[in-house]
Amino acid sequence: MAATGTSTNAVAVAAEAVLMAGALQKARYGAKDLDIQHKGEIDLVTEVDKACEKAVVALLRTRFPDHDIVTEETDLARRGSRYVWFIDPLDGTTNYAHGYPFFCCSVGLTLDGTPIAGAVYDCIKEELFTAEKGSGAHLNGRRLQVTQTADLLRSLLTTGFPYDIRADITAALRMFNRFMSVARAIRRDGAAALDLCYVAAGRTDGFWEEKLHPWDVMAGALMITEAGGVITRFDGSPNPLTADQVVAANPALHALMMDVLRG
Repeated sequence: MAATGTSTNAVAVAAEAVLMAGALQKARYGAKDLDIQHKGEIDLVTEVDKACEKAVVALLRTRFPDHDIVTEETDLARRGSRYVWFIDPLDGTTNYAHGYPFFCCSVGLTLDGTPIAGAVYDCIKEELFTAEKGSGAHLNGRRLQVTQTADLLRSLLTTGFPYDIRADITAALRMFNRFMSVARAIRRDGAAALDLCYVAAGRTDGFWEEKLHPWDVMAGALMITEAGGVITRFDGSPNPLTADQVVAANPALHALMMDVLRG
């Protein structure tokens, strides 16, 4: 099957998947009896994470049985397919568990390591972000474009911190402090997939974070590039499927952010 045909069909399926997950999230949002477990000291997983993952994996298995799937909560067997789906069933679990309305489901498809289709859904705002390689990024059907901001002092940036921040809080805050000294403002909302979509939509100007996972990034990375932005590792190299470091912005601001990261 041609890649273009696959990616077009994949966007529709990715959108179907995140909308389905969003319905599950909305149904249990704010529930007082939500089952919450700990994967680490502050790293949470809920019954909704698991239900969303199960539903999305089942859909993808039905529509694309030969594709591989990588998802946050379960280590699934791989077949060695050139096509790999990356699923974050509930990005922003801590937010969700506390009733803070900033979370989403993120589903992205890669071909030979390159994102070609993706969808991210915020069920609270009913915002569906979609992207297809070569066909642009969209929010509820409206074409997205990164900002033209070319001055850090006029920029609104977003970031996040890893779950092991307490292991070396000084190091974790070092880059934050650098950017805080040169940017207009910085926000930290706790869902990297949505943060990347907000940069693509022009709501924020740039984003950086380290110690991410591929399911956090794959759909959002495509949103960035299809909206005219640039996304790389901190050294300027392309993001591999590990996606451990991310800096994303419009081309001019990305270059300035890279200067700060080189510090």
